Amino acid sequence: MKYLITVAMVLLPTTVLAGKIEAEACAASLSPSAKQIYAATAPNITPTSNLRQLVTEQTRALVRSGKVSRTDARPNAQAAGRCLQQLKT
Repeated sequence: MKYLITVAMVLLPTTVLAGKIEAEACAASLSPSAKQIYAATAPNITPTSNLRQLVTEQTRALVRSGKVSRTDARPNAQAAGRCLQQLKT
């Protein structure tokens, strides 16, 4: 049992780090607007987060502030969401 717990404790940070690396690589290929949405949302992501709600809130805030155009908001939020999903793993 101790061995199993030790293995889990060693592998857990590696899994989280791998998800972050994959998400960052994904975000590198995003459009500038999608990158803004990603950057605004990523710090708020936890394994139990409602990703759709967080992305929607952050995207609306960026649209209100004029940083993302309203017409570009939805497709860029969806693209950012695909990258952000990898942070939850």
